[in-house]
Amino acid sequence: MADTVADNGANDGADGAGQERLRNWLIALLFFGTIINYVDRQVLSLLKPTISAEYGWGDAEFAHFASASQLAAAAALLFVGWVIDRFGVKLAYGAAVALWSVAGMAHAVAQTVTQFVSARVALVAFESVNTPAAVKAAAEYLPLKRRTMGVGIVNTAPNLGNIIAPLTVVPFALAFGWKTAFVVTGLLGFVWLAFWIAGTHRLRPLPRVSAEAPARGSTYGEALSDRKTWAIAGAKAITDMFWWFFTFWLPDLFNKVFDLDQGELVGPTALAFSLAALGALTAGRLFGFLLGKGRSVNAARKTGMLLYALVILPIPLALTVSSAWTAAAIIGLGLFAHQGFSTNIFGFAADAIPARRVATVMAIGAIAGNIAGFGIQEVTGQLLTSGVGYAPLFWFAAFAYLAALAWIHLLVPRIVAEDETAPT
Repeated sequence: MADTVADNGANDGADGAGQERLRNWLIALLFFGTIINYVDRQVLSLLKPTISAEYGWGDAEFAHFASASQLAAAAALLFVGWVIDRFGVKLAYGAAVALWSVAGMAHAVAQTVTQFVSARVALVAFESVNTPAAVKAAAEYLPLKRRTMGVGIVNTAPNLGNIIAPLTVVPFALAFGWKTAFVVTGLLGFVWLAFWIAGTHRLRPLPRVSAEAPARGSTYGEALSDRKTWAIAGAKAITDMFWWFFTFWLPDLFNKVFDLDQGELVGPTALAFSLAALGALTAGRLFGFLLGKGRSVNAARKTGMLLYALVILPIPLALTVSSAWTAAAIIGLGLFAHQGFSTNIFGFAADAIPARRVATVMAIGAIAGNIAGFGIQEVTGQLLTSGVGYAPLFWFAAFAYLAALAWIHLLVPRIVAEDETAPT
């Protein structure tokens, strides 16, 4: 007998049309905030040839720089979850955007490599707030049946940021200089902040059904005692390493493997991340469709994850083709699968973790993902420096998502949402 779902969206009538509009506004603000987040991140990767030439970095140095950024994010995330759960999404996320925007602009005034690296470390540390805050916002403010679609919409934003960045940052930097590109992208954060303050201060959270007694704040000990936390952290570690790999190295891959210059790699890079954006949207649609067919939250989540894990299997073929555009399409299909799988992980957390500690659990997951990202950045640098190339990374990526699903199922054989009523 299929589980039934109690849609707490029924509270919309009581909340009024004004709260419903504010929920839609929240999704839009999280969406655009995440785009800005990823545009800021991509500036460095896209301008790697110019910046590397200015500072004299090779592949190994660039890999060390990338991995240091991942460690900075992981270190920041030790505190991010607690801060968001303690002070709330509205304050924590708004402050983080302001601070990462300042750090982004600081790249332009750096006079030494140390100053440049310090600006980058600050940028990624404050940007690490983004995903835990977005998932907590979905858990607190969106009803169950809208939650995965809301997370899916927000999860398209990294890909759109990765599309917008090459189409705008590279031409802008060529016209006005790479330092100006950092300043302009940083200023966008302050424009967004004005809309965030205006659009969220009247938004109220929805009630959640929970078997746990209410408590003030959240602790890591409480989160780490829950098998669901370990399921999410392990899945994030296994899959996020490949997201960080492709996000950071894809432009370089098109340059090295297909001999594209900085201007030519814009199109294939944009194509790959365009397909990735569709993956996040389909995850929300698929989950809602499966729930509508009477599937339980557990069945809907894991069926979706399995389908996306199968879609990524052909990704090693990208290194066997002669056309950069064909390779971009194959890699894009893999990124499509990653984003669909990742959206289901976020949905799993938003559904099944008590709302008061969702941000803490997502921070733990992000720490695991960033530590894994640190490892893969270092491995990538070694593989490229030694002449082995990208092939081993593509083969590991192909099977990583099946491994992540197996890990989730081992630790959590049945996912139960807080607002899902088990059959009696």
